Amino acid sequence: MHILSRFSRNADGVAAIEFAMLAPLFICMLFSMVGWGFYLGACHSLQQIAADTARSAVAGLSATERTTLATGYATSQATAGYALINQARLTVQVADDAAVANQFTVKLTYDASDLPIWNLMTFAMPSPTIVRSTTIRIGGV
Repeated sequence: MHILSRFSRNADGVAAIEFAMLAPLFICMLFSMVGWGFYLGACHSLQQIAADTARSAVAGLSATERTTLATGYATSQATAGYALINQARLTVQVADDAAVANQFTVKLTYDASDLPIWNLMTFAMPSPTIVRSTTIRIGGV
């Protein structure tokens, strides 16, 4: 009984044991926050590219001309200022809105599997495919 009572009163090393138990959880949470930051940065960049692509395509007079303008802009100029977006993994779709006659939608699909966040031993990460779209009116107000 003497040895057990001595262990219960001795507090040496308690902080090291608590750190060893909690540190892996905190490190996983830290890597998850960094991973989500990269992911949300890529999502925001893709939304900005979709908006800029739609603005560049509004000058087209027909659906095929809008598609050509949008694809040309998205694959050449739009991804130049965004470090998280690789233009080779970007897919552009332009379609007229079926519900409203004078609108069209630019839909961008991006495969984000080459981002470094998927290698960060994290849990609770989203899908590596990011889809963003923008609808714009043809002909002004």
